[in-house]
Amino acid sequence: MSFITRRKSIDTITDQEEQHRLKKTLSWPHLTAMGVGAIVGTGIYTLTGVGAGLAGPGVIFSFLLCGVICSCAALAYAEMATMIPASGSAYTYSYAVLGELLAWLVGWSLVLEYTVGSAAVAVGWSAHVAEFIHLPAQLSYGFATHDPVTGARGLINLPAVLITLVVTGLLVVGTRESATVNLFLVAIKISALALFVVLAAQRFDASHFHPLLPFGLGAHEDPDGTKRGVLAAAAIIFFAFWGFDAVSTAAEETKNPARDLTIGIMGSMALCTIIYIVVAATALGAASYLTIAKTAAPLVYILNGLHYTLAGEIIAAAAVIALPSVILVLLYGQSRIFFVMARDGLIPRSLAVVHKTRGTPALMTSLTGLVAAAFAGTFDISHIAELANAGTLTAFIAVSLCVLVMRVREPNRKRAFRVPLAWIIAPFCIAGCAYLFVVGLRDITHTFFLYSNLIGLAVYLLYGVRASRLAKQG
Repeated sequence: MSFITRRKSIDTITDQEEQHRLKKTLSWPHLTAMGVGAIVGTGIYTLTGVGAGLAGPGVIFSFLLCGVICSCAALAYAEMATMIPASGSAYTYSYAVLGELLAWLVGWSLVLEYTVGSAAVAVGWSAHVAEFIHLPAQLSYGFATHDPVTGARGLINLPAVLITLVVTGLLVVGTRESATVNLFLVAIKISALALFVVLAAQRFDASHFHPLLPFGLGAHEDPDGTKRGVLAAAAIIFFAFWGFDAVSTAAEETKNPARDLTIGIMGSMALCTIIYIVVAATALGAASYLTIAKTAAPLVYILNGLHYTLAGEIIAAAAVIALPSVILVLLYGQSRIFFVMARDGLIPRSLAVVHKTRGTPALMTSLTGLVAAAFAGTFDISHIAELANAGTLTAFIAVSLCVLVMRVREPNRKRAFRVPLAWIIAPFCIAGCAYLFVVGLRDITHTFFLYSNLIGLAVYLLYGVRASRLAKQG
């Protein structure tokens, strides 16, 4: 049973052969933009209305609570990423701290976060594009789905497949080139949200914030089964915050990990929390929560109601143009995690090949993109999209646990960044994520997550447990 406890050495974890070594091309602006690019997606355009329907104007406190929990997780990631500056994120930290078996399960959960998440975003992007380009149902929906209006069966979600493959191609070309494009896309998103704040703030009415907490602070269930209150809304809104953890997967490709990873992780988390709270407060001040809770596109709805029709169209277009940045960062993170798992021998090591001139894991990136494209092009992602949320929460809990274990096991190990009040912040993050896992996710998601991990465990026992590099080293 040594596979449960065998761990990678932190001191040698970054020592890799030339053909398995990634090229260092990124600095903190790229990493910060990467975090913002992953976090600021469709969530900010839609969840303000959803959250307002559950918590009223108190949804601002829901955003704040989620920001605090995710900031605690970001602190944990910053400490682990600077102490173990290797690709693989939570998987790598777990391998070095908690052991191979738990690391595999965390890595399997990250597959759910990144692969399923990128496929879900690609399908969402396809739905936005459908408003501008009208394709037949056979080319707009996968063969396992259908047009909800006409009932026509689909064949392949062509836009979702194409955008996934385009982003994959960009990642294969080079990490720095991909990061530069991401910077441009993030600038578009931030500019669009700034435009909304400037225009909507001119019609700000403080009376819209009364009553402030119409459904209370807790998470109580209505007769129709809907959970309402600040905590109930937080359980839903939380999933607009994840993505910053993808920054830690870039550790090996960062020029100055001790400085750049800390700035990238904490900077993107802080910036996005501020953006979310400001946008939510402005939206609730410009329109009643009862009104914006009824629309799937509250920001555009508010601007149209204020007779800023052109601005509404610009913001809607910005969502379509910039949304691929989310796909880009998620596919980047997944390809690096797969790459490190292959390098560790838990999946075929022949896949852990770095391109000689570009310095990227071109083969693994291509395979990751093809898998994500297959998911996006064929299946009804809505039924399994919450699995990405389950994977994220699992990773957050694992990284916070790693911080605590290392504080006990090696309290004197050099840390470029230290979580302040670690024995308060890390347990708070673990408890908060566990609460959101239990309360925020549906029973069907819990079931899917269990079955998924059982499949993952079977794969590990059939292959990885004997093929891993540590197993062969004895």
